[in-house]
Amino acid sequence: MDTSAHGLATLDYAIFALYVVVIISVGLIVSRKNKESTEGYFLAGKSIPWWAVGASLIAANISAEQFIGMSGSGFAIGLGIASYEFMAAITLIIVAKYFLPIFIEKGIYTIPQFVEQRFSKSLKTILAVFWICLYIFVNLTSVLYLGGLALETILGVPLMYSIIGLALFALVYSVYGGLSAVVWTDVIQVAVLIFGGFMTSYLAVSFIGGDTGFFGGMGMLYDKAPDHFDMVLSKDNPQFNNLPGIAVLIGGLWVANLYYWGFNQYIIQRTLAAKSVDEAQRGILFAAFLKLCIPFLVVIPGIAAYVIVNDPTLLGQLGEGAKNFLPTMSTADRAYPWLTQFLPVGVKGVVFAALTAAIVSSLASMLNSTATIFTLDIYHEYIDKNASDRKLVNIGRLTALVSLVIAIFVAPMLGAIEQAFQFIQEYTGLVSPGILAVFLLGLFWKKTTTNASIIGVLASIPIALLLKFLPLEMPFLDQMMYTLILTMATIVFVSLATSEVDDDPKGIVLTKTTFATSTVFKLGSYAVCLITAAIYCLFW
Repeated sequence: MDTSAHGLATLDYAIFALYVVVIISVGLIVSRKNKESTEGYFLAGKSIPWWAVGASLIAANISAEQFIGMSGSGFAIGLGIASYEFMAAITLIIVAKYFLPIFIEKGIYTIPQFVEQRFSKSLKTILAVFWICLYIFVNLTSVLYLGGLALETILGVPLMYSIIGLALFALVYSVYGGLSAVVWTDVIQVAVLIFGGFMTSYLAVSFIGGDTGFFGGMGMLYDKAPDHFDMVLSKDNPQFNNLPGIAVLIGGLWVANLYYWGFNQYIIQRTLAAKSVDEAQRGILFAAFLKLCIPFLVVIPGIAAYVIVNDPTLLGQLGEGAKNFLPTMSTADRAYPWLTQFLPVGVKGVVFAALTAAIVSSLASMLNSTATIFTLDIYHEYIDKNASDRKLVNIGRLTALVSLVIAIFVAPMLGAIEQAFQFIQEYTGLVSPGILAVFLLGLFWKKTTTNASIIGVLASIPIALLLKFLPLEMPFLDQMMYTLILTMATIVFVSLATSEVDDDPKGIVLTKTTFATSTVFKLGSYAVCLITAAIYCLFW
């Protein structure tokens, strides 16, 4: 096989160009009706059906962070990194049943709005600022960097030009059209990225299998790298600090997942835009089933790249050009783009479109949510309370533009990081335990007070930093769990010590009907749990 590590044929460019035209056209067409009202721009007129909610959730979630970052971690760690995906499927069920009905009942546009209803305006503002900074300096920058790295590896385009190109693509339709444009283009993009991910896995594994094909290749994959198929890592594994054994299943990963899927504006926003609670729950259930498939699209390619790179026979079948871009443990994030060499002309264009779809859909979602939080929770609250719908929509667009410009300049600074996926989890983990503590107690413990929550969320960052920098050699997932426990203890202690009444006046009253779900949702939830348990039993 005489291949090169980057470059597309004319047919590939034509397919990619067609994809760009379709996405931009659909984004602009579907946004015409809703683009000038706040509910239309920020919540798509609350008209999204369940299948679009589910597809959009996955498109918003699956990004360069997964295709590039998680494949890189698959190269370095193995299937264990897929715990983020498998456990997310269970988390989605919990969010749909226990969190979402309360949010929709409150009629909120943003998560900070819920904070104001349950606690106070001051806590809402603190968390709004937290989220805006996190989205710009961690999420947007990491997606732009990893996406730019992919284009640089595949096409040979300089990193900064790649970053700017991706930013402009996301800007064209998402900033103009709002959430409608984001959600309906996500439906197309999730189909493209699933197909593209499947083709990359299939062809890379088939290359390893040779005459025995894909299924033979899967067997060889396991035989050549058995340590890369351990779902629960032992203490002697060099990657134990990233995935600390059984603690992954009962510890800090729950903190990361519950925060991300339950209280993350750019994820939860599309469920708030559903037609009803039942539609939103079915959409989340659909996303949970899709989530179980994702590791086979993004982690298996990373393991395949590891096997090929470390097998002289397989490596010898490649052209000299491919060998110039070999991923290593220190450049693991190059694994997925490096694998595109195995794709034939035409399919390579589709996979390139899929990769771009994953990147751009997440950028669009993050931009829309950053704009939503700043416009409704900062600008409308403190700068212009009498702003018209049209002015708020325009402020949202301007916010998205400024956020993107900042992220473009910060993104190249991530170049020194070995595994960007781990970087994202670790630095999000400084903020997420405190926010999760506030929400869990605010939702389910009526004695939680506003002052206790403010003290708790502000104390959570010093607690997290202390655990991080003390010479404890503690895995960051464990740090997150202990930060959550200590923050919750702080909030409980202050609430009990300062409250003069049994329950906080703003405490949420929960009834049996609050968490009622349909038969379809219950049966689907049981299926998701059983499949997840079977996967862990198989690869323990």
